Amino acid sequence: MMAANSFGNRFVIHSFGESHGLGLGVVIDGCPAGIEFDLDFLRSELVRRRPGVWAQDVDVAVSQRQESDSPEVISGVYGGKTLGTPICILVRNLDQRSGDYDAIEKQARAGHADDMWKEKFKHVDHRGGGRSSGRETVARVMAGAVAKMLLKEVNPKIEISGLLSSVGPLQESQFTKYEEFQVAYRNLLKQAQAQGESHGGIVTICLRNLPIGLGQPVFHKLKSDLAGAMLSVGATIGFEFGDGFAAAKKPGTEFHRATNSVYGGIRGGISTGEEITMNIAFKPTSSILNIAKMGRHDPCVAIRAIPVLESMAALVIADHWLWSKTDLL
Repeated sequence: MMAANSFGNRFVIHSFGESHGLGLGVVIDGCPAGIEFDLDFLRSELVRRRPGVWAQDVDVAVSQRQESDSPEVISGVYGGKTLGTPICILVRNLDQRSGDYDAIEKQARAGHADDMWKEKFKHVDHRGGGRSSGRETVARVMAGAVAKMLLKEVNPKIEISGLLSSVGPLQESQFTKYEEFQVAYRNLLKQAQAQGESHGGIVTICLRNLPIGLGQPVFHKLKSDLAGAMLSVGATIGFEFGDGFAAAKKPGTEFHRATNSVYGGIRGGISTGEEITMNIAFKPTSSILNIAKMGRHDPCVAIRAIPVLESMAALVIADHWLWSKTDLL
């Protein structure tokens, strides 16, 4: 049995589906009634996650698999508003090319989850990685879109934004303009795609204008839930708040004089209302060499991870906002 497909405590989601199955979807339980349901926003969030769309990286930096990802809202919404009942949203798989994965049925990809899933569950769907595929994140983005709808209604000033800050050896800080960084990493990844190479990357997520007091010490500190949410995304390999590991090298007299960045907007596991900054590192894609050349694979998954990480952050914030409503009588 494969358990642990649910996430959250008050705003609970359940993700289902495989990469090359009939479709993927999510059931959201705990969303309050009366929230304006913006179908166009949901569609736009799914577009951001699709290959070849984010930052105009068409046919260059991402997989060429092209799914329409048209969401079907099965339940929980009526008259443009949520009902307070479980919300079920489905997208159908229409552009599978399962033959690309025949080789990995017998020979697992180096560094991928293929062999571990087969070892653990014995009977697996190897096509496209099955449920270990990055396509599973479509469910997270749909759920995150609904979480953002909730947050917009309760506090429209809340901002959740992501930025690609490094790709392979290239760092955004090395360039005068962000556009120059984009040109450089696109060229790097175009070359990688032709050679069957892959690169890792780092995404920076910023949370602004959060209410003070989100977080449930001691075992559901806001920082621990955010960290768990970010690291639950496939291919993540590192995480830090604010100054992160660099803060460990500073003497206390310097650390406690510094600005909010060293704390990351969380103290005692509780939000301070200040900006929260997180850096999430992704390993190089596991599909390399001939497998990468024959199939449709991302030479750097960090690019498409931005809306996924934003969605996971929104899910945590929505969950803790609902949780905070029971802190006091």
